[in-house]
Amino acid sequence: MKILATERELPNIDHDAYTPDLLRAEAQRAWELYQAGVVRELYFRADRPEAVIILECATVEDAAAALDSLPLVQAGLVAFDLIPLKAYPGFARLFVDKDEQLTT
Repeated sequence: MKILATERELPNIDHDAYTPDLLRAEAQRAWELYQAGVVRELYFRADRPEAVIILECATVEDAAAALDSLPLVQAGLVAFDLIPLKAYPGFARLFVDKDEQLTT
């Protein structure tokens, strides 16, 4: 299952907590999840410094567990909102007789 994860910074954090060592550990763990096939795509938003991640996991709970292993999450600096995704079915409308009705 593909899962979209959007980062959100937690309130009232000390920005000094984002140390070079912590950020390096975050990059290391993200790389490990990428190499394991859990993280499929990883981006930063263009409008603010928050991550957007596409994960491939069996369940949303598995995705949450993977993200919970990130050092910034463990340090209580960020959290993620998870959105399970499914394939878009609308293209099927292109291949049916115009008199037929699709319910999807």
